Amino acid sequence: VQLVESGGGLVQPGGSLRLSCAASGFTFSNYGMSWYRQAPGKERELVAAISSGGGNTNYADSVKGRFTISRDNAKHTVYLQMNNLKPEDTAVYYCAASPHYYTEFSEYEYWGQGTQVTVSS
Repeated sequence: VQLVESGGGLVQPGGSLRLSCAASGFTFSNYGMSWYRQAPGKERELVAAISSGGGNTNYADSVKGRFTISRDNAKHTVYLQMNNLKPEDTAVYYCAASPHYYTEFSEYEYWGQGTQVTVSS
């Protein structure tokens, strides 16, 4: 099983990034997918979640209206489009897979290695 994130980097405030997470080794279309992030000294927090078929999504209040989660089951990939980025969005971003949608942290079976997002001028 692998979840491989990409697309992170350094961006100025107000800028955009698109993260991708390519999955392999499990039946991707049967799993809810989420993006988490962890800033230095802080706990890992849920950013966005999407159901297995893509019909349901959920967002942290701090990113609503700025971030969009989506998935392409044919490509076994989940995305996070991040617009109007703020310095407080700086963190390592992880994708995670669970048999359940928008579930408890402990229910996630697979995790990626993370990709760094830094928002700074």
